[in-house]
Amino acid sequence: MGIFARIARLIKANINALISGAEDPEKILTQLLEEMAKQLGEARQQVAVAIADEKGLQKRVQAEKDLAADWERKAMLAVRANNDALAKEALARKQEHTALYEQYQAQWQKQKTSVEQLKLALRALNNKIEEAKRKKSLLVARQKRAEAHSKIQETMSGLKNASAFEAFDQMASKVDQIEAQAEAHSELAEEYSGDRLAARFGELENTARADDDLVALKRKMGVLPPEPAPAPVRVQERPAEEGAPLDAAEEAELAQALAELEAEEQRSLQAKR
Repeated sequence: MGIFARIARLIKANINALISGAEDPEKILTQLLEEMAKQLGEARQQVAVAIADEKGLQKRVQAEKDLAADWERKAMLAVRANNDALAKEALARKQEHTALYEQYQAQWQKQKTSVEQLKLALRALNNKIEEAKRKKSLLVARQKRAEAHSKIQETMSGLKNASAFEAFDQMASKVDQIEAQAEAHSELAEEYSGDRLAARFGELENTARADDDLVALKRKMGVLPPEPAPAPVRVQERPAEEGAPLDAAEEAELAQALAELEAEEQRSLQAKR
């Protein structure tokens, strides 16, 4: 765990050095992340060495265990050959390898536990660095927002002390004056160059037309009652003059009508019979 304590001291020292320099915050955060990434790489190398040592101890444990078993097998072979002296030497060698196996086994267990702790610490350091990367973006955004707010405040303070708004007010007054002068010139030109009476009647006609359009719109919307229908014009027939003489055409037409009437009566009588 001394590896990570040393890394923490290095990172803390670099942070203090960067902050004391009073540099740009975004630049400081970028350098800090670069330094953290560098220290993380060194920590990974150290953890990798510890893992390699743990794997070596594990192999040594297995090797000593295999040697102890092999010398036990050889002792059994000597016993079968009725060579007890050789069997005793093989058992003595077995005890040596068994003792080494137990020592390596204990050392391997400790190294294995240390490696697991180093892996957890390395994972935690990596998570911290990733969190720092995310916080960097947030801090940079907050810094830029604060700088923008400060610039806006400076600009507003400058506008309060300057006469920019007064210049706008003066320009607006000048434009109003120019418009008033233009309207005066227009009225004078109409007064002395045109028929003023005709113009007044024209305005009166436009006003009356606007009133008629408004009344029509209100009748269409139902606000006013509909326009009453115009009264029918009665045409008075002119009576014929009594005792006026008929001309030849009228006499012929009258004679033909009497003849047709008489013929119709004749057909009716025949039908009744």
